[in-house]
Amino acid sequence: MIDCLKEPEADYVSAAVELCDRHYGIGADGILLVLPSDKADIRMQIINADGSEAEMCGNGIRCFASYVYEKGYVKFEEFTVETGAGILVPKIMEKHGAEAMVKVDMGEPILEGEKIPVAGYGMNRIVAEPITVKDKEFKMTCVSMGNPHCVIFVDDAENFPIHEYGPLVERHEKFPKRVNAEFIQVIDRKHLRMRVWERGAAVTLACGTGACATTTAAILNDFTDRNIEIQLDGGKLNIEWADNNHLYMTGPAVQVFAGTYNLKD
Repeated sequence: MIDCLKEPEADYVSAAVELCDRHYGIGADGILLVLPSDKADIRMQIINADGSEAEMCGNGIRCFASYVYEKGYVKFEEFTVETGAGILVPKIMEKHGAEAMVKVDMGEPILEGEKIPVAGYGMNRIVAEPITVKDKEFKMTCVSMGNPHCVIFVDDAENFPIHEYGPLVERHEKFPKRVNAEFIQVIDRKHLRMRVWERGAAVTLACGTGACATTTAAILNDFTDRNIEIQLDGGKLNIEWADNNHLYMTGPAVQVFAGTYNLKD
């Protein structure tokens, strides 16, 4: 996370690749920029590890919310954040030193194929539709949370060859803007196991928008109830698809370090 309220302007899009390198940089799935907003209390911009820009990052907005609240850039526990996916509303539920529990109103899921976007489906929903990837046919359910997701349910998420199929799903011809790919195992009606291949970042330990898309997909397929816990590689998230059609994500944010990085010329 880069505090652009204090730092001079720079070409952070180009810098993201260097900063996110896990051998010669800091190491990250992407960077978050803290920026002023004329539409909300504050603005978050997300740059992926490959230099591409993402509309939203669910885990990122929890970290972002904890940071701006700690710094006093926002004055109340609940506030508005401008993102590429619209204005979202995080709420600090608990704050203990470097750790916070944050609940975020992630808005309404987008289910029309043309809006996600997925080629060939018009304004229809895409629920358990076939997709052929390499040598296999899967059933996909597609959702946008401001960024596109393709959710595929599998028998064993832990041992699924995500490095083989993840990049192929991301760049499949059905997805004109590429896609985030989630591979999900249903444990029971209140628990899912999720692994994710993120567009522009490869395998990541967690994805908040992906968890919301996954919950939506599981409910549309009648696999789970409307309030569930998702086990990701990096921890657990609680997701609720409420009666008002909004998805609410609750999970932790922990500051692990702060410092100064000198970009190469």
